[in-house]
Amino acid sequence: MADTLWEDRDVRFDISPQQLRMRSGEKCIDRLDAIEDTKGNNGDRGRLVVTNLRVIWHSLSVPRVNLSIGFNCVINISTKTAQSKIRGTSEALYVLTKCNDTRFEFIFTNLISGSPRLFTSVITVHRAYETSKLYRDLKLRGALIQNKQLRLLPQEQIYDQINGVWNLSSDQGNLGTFYITNVRLVWHANINESFNVSIPYLQMKTIKIRDSKFGLALVVETSTSSGGYVLGFRIDPAEKLQSVAKQIQNLHKVYSHCPIFGVEYDTEDRTPVAEDLPVEPIQDDVDIEHDDQTDAFAAYFADGDKEKDREPVYSEELGLAIEKLKDGFTLSGLWEVLS
Repeated sequence: MADTLWEDRDVRFDISPQQLRMRSGEKCIDRLDAIEDTKGNNGDRGRLVVTNLRVIWHSLSVPRVNLSIGFNCVINISTKTAQSKIRGTSEALYVLTKCNDTRFEFIFTNLISGSPRLFTSVITVHRAYETSKLYRDLKLRGALIQNKQLRLLPQEQIYDQINGVWNLSSDQGNLGTFYITNVRLVWHANINESFNVSIPYLQMKTIKIRDSKFGLALVVETSTSSGGYVLGFRIDPAEKLQSVAKQIQNLHKVYSHCPIFGVEYDTEDRTPVAEDLPVEPIQDDVDIEHDDQTDAFAAYFADGDKEKDREPVYSEELGLAIEKLKDGFTLSGLWEVLS
């Protein structure tokens, strides 16, 4: 399943209506109907949708002009001033991403003045995504066990705990314990709890019983995106091995139909703002020029609007001449992005 999940792990431009639809387990967290894509479509009013996996923007006048920005690609979010054709100089949301070794920068401006919702929604949901990776990513030697018990995730429930499970990753094997939950399979060694593995159902490719040099074993193969691990476990007697394998296979099947991605965001306490109220459509006094030859891919390069080198200036911080930085950028901020 993980090898087909692209929504949070890719940046895509002008995608089809089918790809704009939310996949199973993806939820709309917020929708804002007056957002400008200031860098790529300046002067064009659009809709921005924040889900638990990505940020989607599409033009209201030409819906085929759209963006899908996966949260796993985001490396920095900040607020700076930008020049909007509709609002003029105003505070905007800058989103710097990296996808397939290419950096893209996106700038979004809220066309309703005085509303912080664009900033709070995107920043808060991205933070929730970053702090819930155990739902989605395989983890080796993590802080999984506390006081001899599995540290449960907020939406996690333990279905079974199985003692006497051998991990076959070494020549002699390691005796440990299984925790089978609604989102993952966890194993840890009994004599060293820090020797452990957490395998989300999202990252499981196959769950089978195979023969090994230790006899019949439960073999879990993980997705290519998680490293393509092949993990073997021995459980005695054989009848118990069969029942455990069947249980994990069934839970994996249930999870695949309705995944739990773990991104939680409480919208109940949000104060109503102008965007929540019914208003008449506003006609913008702006002429929008559409160029069918525009290269959307190039428009969002992190420095895609740079046509020539900027003038050199002396940097006291570095003690040498450097190219003059763009407004709103600092050397320390660039180092943080590149580190």
